[in-house]
Amino acid sequence: MKFVDEASIHVAAGDGGNGSASFRREKFIPFGGPDGGDGGNGGSVWLQADEGLNTLADFRHSRRFRAERGENGMSRQKTGGGGQDVVIQVPIGTLVRDELTGEIIGDMTAHGERLLVAQGGRGGMGNLHFKSSTNRAPRQTTAGTAGEERVLQLELQVLADVGLLGLPNAGKSTFIRAVSAARPRVADYPFTTLYPNLGVVQLGHHQSFVIADIPGLIPGAAEGAGLGIRFLKHLARTRLLLHLVDAVPSDPAQDPVSDVQGLEAELAQFSDDLAKRERWLVLNKLDLMPVADRQAWVDDIVSRLGWQGRVFAVSGLAGDGTQALCAAIMDHLETRAREESEAARARDEHQGSAE
Repeated sequence: MKFVDEASIHVAAGDGGNGSASFRREKFIPFGGPDGGDGGNGGSVWLQADEGLNTLADFRHSRRFRAERGENGMSRQKTGGGGQDVVIQVPIGTLVRDELTGEIIGDMTAHGERLLVAQGGRGGMGNLHFKSSTNRAPRQTTAGTAGEERVLQLELQVLADVGLLGLPNAGKSTFIRAVSAARPRVADYPFTTLYPNLGVVQLGHHQSFVIADIPGLIPGAAEGAGLGIRFLKHLARTRLLLHLVDAVPSDPAQDPVSDVQGLEAELAQFSDDLAKRERWLVLNKLDLMPVADRQAWVDDIVSRLGWQGRVFAVSGLAGDGTQALCAAIMDHLETRAREESEAARARDEHQGSAE
């Protein structure tokens, strides 16, 4: 199925029912008076996060959602029935914007989380409310208010701990196949990855992390060339980026250092925040080079780049170095989680002492 990461939908809540103008007419009760009931409230439209969904593809066909209108009030002070709500299931990681204003309405990050996106109209008042000492037979009523109506822009940002960056044919799909159960397509031509792939890397009991592979980037990506830039938003939630580089390109004119520098420029042009995210250099496809020459080759690339961060040399195809890399990632994520937990605890203690 084609991955759909953005969708536009129209939602309309139900209008409130109108109030009733009626009078009590019963034998032996000559002055029954007004007894018109209120209208029922209109149904609302909700979004609900569902961990069983991983794409917005369903919204290619269903784009309009309308909740039920509230029923009108009735005689004998009977309130009209309320309209039924509409609940729309969306994947976890869906960002919701008002298309007209651009305002972010909500961010669906947990299974079962609900977000009200269109409030149902309120029911109108029946003539019973307008009875007074000077107006004993009121015929006034109020109409139900209109339900909210808006166009929403849904944007899916996949939830992953680690994101893979790289040019087409850098070996990202091969790498994710080597370390997880994900099975993206692999071939010797560019753009085999046409949509993000998620893989769960399992290292031990209660030790796992999620890794995301997006389509490869090409020069000019920040201006819309190629496929990968469209999906860079999916890496906005990741804690760590792995920059995979074809360390032994088949084309002699291709230089790994230039590849890294070019992608860094595209990344900075797309998002300052993403460009500043912690990023590790992973030199891939070293199985194509004699073992004796590998370290010198890696040292030369790192030296020419002036790379200050962590560097790993692997072969996604042969699996060399992948386990050590995954262990380092797990350790890094656990350290980050402890630091964030301690920082949150310190903030809570500070707020408690201030109160």
